[in-house]
Amino acid sequence: MRSLRLPRPRSLAGQLFAMQVVLVAAVVAGCALFTYLSDKRQAETAARRQATAAATAVADAGSVRDAITGDADPTVRLQPYALAVQQHTGVDFVTIMNTDGIRWTHPTTRYIGQRFLGHIGPALKGRTFSETYTGTLGPSVRVVTPVYDDQRRVVGLVSAGITIDEITAQARGQVLAVAGVAGAALIVGGIGTYVVNARLRRHTHGMNAGELSRMHAYHQAALHAVREGLLMLDGQRRVALMNDGARVLLGVAGEDVVGRSVAELGLPAPLTGALLATEPRVDELHLTADRVVVVNTSPVTSGERRGTVVTLRDHTELQAVMGELDSERGFTQALRSQAHEAANRLHTVVSLIELGRADEAVEFATAELELAQALTDQVVGAVSEPVLAALLLGKAAQANERGVELVVSADTRVEEVEEGPGGALGQVLSARDLVTVLGNLIDNAVDAAQGSPRARVTVTARTEADGLLLRVADSGPGVDPEHADAVFERGWSTKPAGPGGRGLGLALVRQAVARGHGTLALDRDAGGGAAFTVRMPFGVPGPRASATTSDAKGSTS
Repeated sequence: MRSLRLPRPRSLAGQLFAMQVVLVAAVVAGCALFTYLSDKRQAETAARRQATAAATAVADAGSVRDAITGDADPTVRLQPYALAVQQHTGVDFVTIMNTDGIRWTHPTTRYIGQRFLGHIGPALKGRTFSETYTGTLGPSVRVVTPVYDDQRRVVGLVSAGITIDEITAQARGQVLAVAGVAGAALIVGGIGTYVVNARLRRHTHGMNAGELSRMHAYHQAALHAVREGLLMLDGQRRVALMNDGARVLLGVAGEDVVGRSVAELGLPAPLTGALLATEPRVDELHLTADRVVVVNTSPVTSGERRGTVVTLRDHTELQAVMGELDSERGFTQALRSQAHEAANRLHTVVSLIELGRADEAVEFATAELELAQALTDQVVGAVSEPVLAALLLGKAAQANERGVELVVSADTRVEEVEEGPGGALGQVLSARDLVTVLGNLIDNAVDAAQGSPRARVTVTARTEADGLLLRVADSGPGVDPEHADAVFERGWSTKPAGPGGRGLGLALVRQAVARGHGTLALDRDAGGGAAFTVRMPFGVPGPRASATTSDAKGSTS
């Protein structure tokens, strides 16, 4: 059995077209009807005025009065006269009668001598009046007026009139002209409606109202369900659409941003520049107040309106994991280097023993052990936080591998301030943020110090009454004061960009410090290099972090 296929509902454009055509036709028909009725009334009024003028002119004529009062048979003189007046004035009949209503004239001679069909009472009383009455010529608009003699007595009556058929014919001609104009208006309106609806059909892709409603519902559901950020800008770079993910990633959740310019959202300058750019951006890393986002932009052209579609992906977690992976990779390389050095020292000890120099072998081994253990004992003794201790030991091994001495200052001491998860550091920085802040600062300082005559990086970490202080100084050549503010911007570096790009480390440091409501400062070390100082407060969070400089002369990567 073949299934019955129901007809697809008419598209929205088709429905609008049908409605508009019906509306235009109704308006045109209404205007035509109104015009017809109005013209017909105007034609009747004009006919009444025309008949009144003809009747009163005949009644005032002296020849008519003389014929009525002096001739034995007034028809002889009045009939030709009435026909002449009828022809010249355009009325359908001029009837002259006596006071009893007996006709002396009529367009049809056989009705002469018969009684006038209509009312004559008001005219006998001396009043001119009009009426619509059906007489020998059919329905007509007629006027009856009295004829006076010299003593102002009514001696006769004159009636002039125009038939309804003639009035209708006149109105019909006007209506036909109006109908022609109305038909032309209907055709033009139909064509215009079709063109507009064809364009609407293209924009709606032929979908009906139900389909458009479902698509809008799916659109809204998708916008709220997708975790990635979606941002749409119009041709003036104003926000046309922003989903929940984009609001979170850009830090504008809860704000009414639709219709506002991108430049008014308070985003970092590099990110604002990427959103305002006309050329596409592909997988660019940008920092907001507390996130790392991947930005992709694509221009959109729709007729004359141009806009931009922006997608945002949260790269914060991945960037943190990559930082930890880099640190672990560095630790592994350091351990490999230490294992290599330990093997060399062991071979030296074995060789001295084989040569019979046992005392020298013991002395050599003891000296190496003391040297290797000194930094470990210093760090473990001064720092009770395992994450910080492991980070310093690992970075010291990495720096040594690159020919840079990492020195932990004598005033380094991180102690428990109060009970709480994570100890002192746990109150101001998470383990991940600690690796981000101190690890990037040390890596930056090692890069700056490498190659200098006495390559050294000095690290200070101590708890104070109001918070935690971290300071990293290098023996590098220093930062040009003109670049003191730029070092904290993403993408700035004094070294060539590698495969993964440079200039993100200090920007991530500033972001992590900002999350803890601390301060990040760049000044000049006593040895001439750069010194970065981080202060993280305990207790209630303070104001947003600030990056300040003071006679900055360091180097950054």
